[in-house]
Amino acid sequence: MSRIGRLPVPLPKGVTAQVTGSTVQVKGPRGELAFTVPGELGVKLEDGALIVTRPSDAPKHRALHGMSRTLVANMVEGVVKGYAKTLEIVGVGYRAETKPYGIALVVGFSHPVEFRAPAGIKITAEQPTVVKVAGSDKELVGRVAAEIRAVRPPEPYKGKGIRYSGERVRRKAGKTGAGATKA
Repeated sequence: MSRIGRLPVPLPKGVTAQVTGSTVQVKGPRGELAFTVPGELGVKLEDGALIVTRPSDAPKHRALHGMSRTLVANMVEGVVKGYAKTLEIVGVGYRAETKPYGIALVVGFSHPVEFRAPAGIKITAEQPTVVKVAGSDKELVGRVAAEIRAVRPPEPYKGKGIRYSGERVRRKAGKTGAGATKA
C-alpha cells in the first residue's frame, strides 16, 4: 500500500467536504474547489476525514493512489490557508504595477505587458520589483506564476528578467574585450 495514499486527509474546523461519485468538493473560508478522482479509485468521507482507496495493487492504481490523495490534501490546505508564489523582477527600469484586472509589467519591451489574473487568483505588486501571486488552488497559482515568469525569463549574461523568489540563475561569462593581438 502507498505510504502517502493510505493516510487519511483530516478536515479542519470550518471545512466541509462532499463526495459525489468520483468527484470531491471541498468548501472552506478561502473558497471552494472540486477534483475528480481518476480511474477506478474511490473516495470516502469517514469520521471527519477523506480516505482515498484503490481497487488493486496494479502499477496503474498504485501510481494514481498517492497522487490523488496528495491532490485532495492540497485542496483542503488551499481552502484553509491558501497558496502564494513570489516573483522578483531584476533589471534597470524593470517594474510591475498592480491594476484592477491583474498586473502591468515593464520589462524592456517597447510597450508594457498586461497580464490578466484568472478567476480565483490575486496578483499584487508589493514593491515595484516584487510580484505576489496568491490563491486557493495550488496548481493554478503555480501555472500563473510560471506564465508571468515566461514574459521575460532571466537571461544568463546579466541576470535580467523575472525569476522566482530565491531562484538562482546560472551566469555565463560574456565575450572578452578586444581579442588577441596580431603578431
